[in-house]
Amino acid sequence: MSERAIALITGGAQGIGYACAEAIAESGARIILADINADGVAAAAEKLGGDTLGIACDMADPEQISALFDKIEADAGVVNTLVNNAGIAAPCDFLEVSLEQFKSVIDVNLIGTFFALQRAAKSMVAAQIEGSVVNMSSINAVVAIPAIAAYCASKGGVMQLTKSSSLALAPHGIRVNAVGPGSIDTAMMAGVNANPDAMKMVMSRTPMKRVGGPREIGDVVAFLVSDKASYITGETIYVDGGRLGMNYVC
Repeated sequence: MSERAIALITGGAQGIGYACAEAIAESGARIILADINADGVAAAAEKLGGDTLGIACDMADPEQISALFDKIEADAGVVNTLVNNAGIAAPCDFLEVSLEQFKSVIDVNLIGTFFALQRAAKSMVAAQIEGSVVNMSSINAVVAIPAIAAYCASKGGVMQLTKSSSLALAPHGIRVNAVGPGSIDTAMMAGVNANPDAMKMVMSRTPMKRVGGPREIGDVVAFLVSDKASYITGETIYVDGGRLGMNYVC
């Protein structure tokens, strides 16, 4: 990364987003956390310390995303490291999910990711700054769960968005990659953690026989945005304890 990277992590108040911020901060980057939870993101910024900024932003709202980048550019400079982590799942029976529920997931996970990526890239190109973007995909870009159809669709879209944007932005020195987590110990997985039968099912399809930790995702993201990954773009790295390689339960 250049001199001192300015790194924006969306969905940064907790879980994987905060772990990404911790890992990237170790490189000396200036960290900006964005999250819809205003109190949570303020607390996370204080916890991370230094000159970390915490800014409330709804990643389903393009106007708020534009305002977020405007504020960062006014206060800190052009973002050259973006982690598009904000996401929601909204589980619902496939036959019962409403169009509004489906769209709410797409708005955050796919449209919000696209708009933030495009907005960051425009500023980097205008300033002739090279940079790196990591989008948070999922193993559900490849394998599916019937109760989260919108989530699966959005993450498949993120995978393809990552590929197409990497081709468009490579001439400008901007790399775009994605990380696809498997079962990670976050708030999104709290219901599974509390249900022994559900956890048994998860373990049956996880060769490493454990859930991952948020920092295990954060460290991969930190690698991808670093100069150590300088010849990697358009890729999705799956961090899933071996799950995608299985065609049986163990």
